[in-house]
Amino acid sequence: MTTHAPNDTSAATWIVILAGGVGSRFWPLSTPQRPKQFLPLITDQPMLRDALGRLAPVAPAARTMVLTNAELADGVRTLAPELPATHVIAEPRPAGTAAALAWAAHRIQALAGPDAIMVSVHADWAIGDVAAFQDALRLAAAEAVRTQGLVTVGIVPTHADTGLGYIEVGEATDGPARRVARFAEKPKQEKAEALVKAGALWNSGIFAWPVGVFLSELRRHCPVVAEPLAAAGDDAARFFGGVREPIAVDIGVLERSDRVYVLPGSFGWNDVGTWSALRGVRVRDADGNVSHGRVHLRESSGNVVYASGSTVVLFGAHDLVVVEHEGVVLITTEEKARNLKPLLEQLPPELRDRR
Repeated sequence: MTTHAPNDTSAATWIVILAGGVGSRFWPLSTPQRPKQFLPLITDQPMLRDALGRLAPVAPAARTMVLTNAELADGVRTLAPELPATHVIAEPRPAGTAAALAWAAHRIQALAGPDAIMVSVHADWAIGDVAAFQDALRLAAAEAVRTQGLVTVGIVPTHADTGLGYIEVGEATDGPARRVARFAEKPKQEKAEALVKAGALWNSGIFAWPVGVFLSELRRHCPVVAEPLAAAGDDAARFFGGVREPIAVDIGVLERSDRVYVLPGSFGWNDVGTWSALRGVRVRDADGNVSHGRVHLRESSGNVVYASGSTVVLFGAHDLVVVEHEGVVLITTEEKARNLKPLLEQLPPELRDRR
């Protein structure tokens, strides 16, 4: 992607990292106390640590916030000691991304004023081209200043994926960003193929906006979040407790606003949603296997094998997902690995909810 990201907005840019959730799709390695963002799935570091490293050139630790669940806040502080303690925001209860980003914007506005630019990303992504990713964030911040709007970076699709949302691109502007025509939620295969053919982009969840503009649009379109925010002052517990039902920022604000813009991005983005996704983000051997830990593969192909402590040997096995962790071994197919929730619902609690 060709970018022309000016540097004049760098002093005003804040990074907000969403790092909540339990990551049940990575059981048995993940637990409520050790979700996906705390796991070394892509490199030898936890995914949150990887994210902080690639975001540091865009904004310093003093202008970086992490939003997470209350029970994970201490773990985030341990992983990110460079962040000011007040920049790890613990949500006392899940209230959706609209509420989480509203509170972050509220905090940034109090610290830096309404013109500060907030760039929001998630902690649990794999990024192939880090430099292009950083340039895309800088360009999004610059376009947020130019348009005084809500800017998202849509990923140029590599295939028709039914597990992702899409952004339909609208009319051009005087700069590189274009208006968003509409958002499409996780379509069926035929619709996904049509969207890709028509030039739609994957909805990545990368956003950039002046915090004052975002809060203004929140008041116009999402009173279920804006009203508790106005009443809460600096009391996070009062705010999150006052949001009656969780709502995503896409639904609560972006799909309703007429000030939404999109930039295309192509930098090897992967949201690493399942064990089988590791085949697309880790190095594969000559037989298409991906492995971590003490693993021996013979006459086997297309497998994802993650050995946490013990040794795993596969002989004549194909297209399996095998995970070993602390005495538990999960063996399943790539298809079944995409949704482990039905399995977890049937397991005894002492096995399912191990710490």
